[in-house]
This record gives sequence, structure tokens and C-alpha cells, in this order.
Amino acid sequence: MDRLAALEIFVRVVDTGSFSAVARNQRIGQPAVSKAVVQLEEWLGVSLLMRSTRSVVPTEAGRIFYERAKRTIEEADEAVLAARGSARSLSGKLRVSTSVCFGRLHVIPNLSVFLAEHPDLHIELVLDDRHLDLVNEGIDVSLRMGAMPDSNMTARRIAEGRRIVVATPVYLQRHGTPTSPGELISHQAIMYTRGGGDESWRSWTFRKDTAEVSVVLQGRVKVTAAEGIREAVNCDMGLAVSSEWNFWPDLRSGKVVEVLEDWTLPPTNLSAVYPTGRLAGTKARAFVSFVERFMAAELSLPAVGARVPKVVQEGTRQHAQ
Repeated sequence: MDRLAALEIFVRVVDTGSFSAVARNQRIGQPAVSKAVVQLEEWLGVSLLMRSTRSVVPTEAGRIFYERAKRTIEEADEAVLAARGSARSLSGKLRVSTSVCFGRLHVIPNLSVFLAEHPDLHIELVLDDRHLDLVNEGIDVSLRMGAMPDSNMTARRIAEGRRIVVATPVYLQRHGTPTSPGELISHQAIMYTRGGGDESWRSWTFRKDTAEVSVVLQGRVKVTAAEGIREAVNCDMGLAVSSEWNFWPDLRSGKVVEVLEDWTLPPTNLSAVYPTGRLAGTKARAFVSFVERFMAAELSLPAVGARVPKVVQEGTRQHAQ
């Protein structure tokens, strides 16, 4: 039995749900397709497919085997491309995960360039603020911000960004512009929370020269997704400590502004994370290199509107009087 060929037949049967469809596409007889699957089942000692007159669906063991078999085929194809020196011509499917906000603001606007470079490549973008199980979800690479909770994962830092305090000019006109970190406790903060009692995003340490000030933020609104933080701030509900990446278009347009610019917060990292125990595939590495390039280009652009406009500063003084 040609195991690689049998794996490919099995994967195609699961994808199409039909032995006859695979036979037509592969230009072989349907008995040959059935025989390849049966030989796999005999070799593994488990049933991979549940067959009926109307459908073919994988068993539980079949679903697990399907994911691994698909990876094996993709990695074999990538090995052939690399050996032939044609790895630039990528094809097949690449499954990428990242947060909703980062994906919407940064990945999707740049994605057409990468697709144009690789016309035979298909991207499946999984937008989710949760840290997904990359193996079980079939993810080739994940773009994650912040600390990595699992030190066993294969991760590479590809960009570093600032954390800043942001608010809209309207909010600052109404409530005043803080001039020191200690003044933040009198403001409504929109806070990011991962649930489960995690309150780490309430406490921040600001630094300026040799000075260091720790602040515990107060606020009535907690949000479990960065996109919700951004929307709440843009609706003038409060200020927020956030990665500048999450407010990139708003900072450039002046819709939100940065406050406490003379003070710094711990930076945040953007990392490429690969499934545990697997080498990064050619397609995943190419995509990560592309993200690294466009993020470097974005960070080199001036953040227009980052500073508090004069009208806001004047409104603040009037509010304080």
C-alpha cells in the first residue's frame, strides 16, 4: 500500500463525503478508492468512516486521523516545493488565527497583497480573542499579543508595540485630561478582562525617568474582547490602557488621542505561535514574514492625531475651574 496516496484518498473522501466523487476527481475506479480506505483501516486497526447509502462521515477516530493525515500531506507537498526550489509559489490552504480586533484592523487590510503574491493559496482566517488549541482547531499559525500562557508552545516575537492610555477628545472635554497616572483613579476606565476572576488588567505601573507609579484602574465596564474596548472608548464611555495597535486608525484620524505621553507602560509583543511539537510549515513561515514586514512598515508611520489637541487642553482647564 502506498500510504501517502492512501492518506490523500482518505482526506479527499472526508472532504467530499463521497467515494464516487474522489474516484472521478482522481480518475480511478471507485473500488480502488474503497480499497485504499479499507487498507488504512486494517493497518490502523480502527474504523475511520461510517458508510451509508447516502453519506460517508468520519468516526471519532477518523476525525482525529483526518487532521493528522491532512497535515502529513501538506508537509509532504511543502517538502517537494522546498527541494525543487519553488517554495515561493505557495498553494493549498493556510489556516491562521488571531484576535478579532487585530485581524480586522491589520491582517485583513493587508491580506490582498499576500494573496496576490500567491494566487494558488487559500487563507482561512479564524478571528477569536480566545487562545485556541491550535492542534485541535487545525491552526497552522496564530498571531497573539501579550505573554504566552503556555511556555511549551513554539513562539517567535515578530513585533513590539507600545501600551498607551487613550480617550476621545469628547470624553476629555467632559471629564478632564489626566496629567499624572494618579489622576486615572478618578476616571472611568474601560477594562479588558479574560474572565475567571483575572483582574491583572486593572493594575498598571507607569514609569517616567526614575519615577515609578502603580495605579489600580476603576471602571464600571469590563469587556472580554479588544474590539469591545475600542468601541466603548470611541463611544466616549471612558479611557483605556491598550496596545496602540488596537487604536491605530483612530489615533491617526484623531478620533482618539493619547494621554500621559511622558509616561511609559510595559510594551506588548506580537508573536507568531505554532502548534506544539510541529515544525512551522513553509506557508506559515511565509505568512509570518509577510506580517512582520507590514507591521514594521506600520510602526514606522507617524501616529497622526496621537497628541491631545489644543481645544481639548483648553476645555480641560475650563472644566477644572
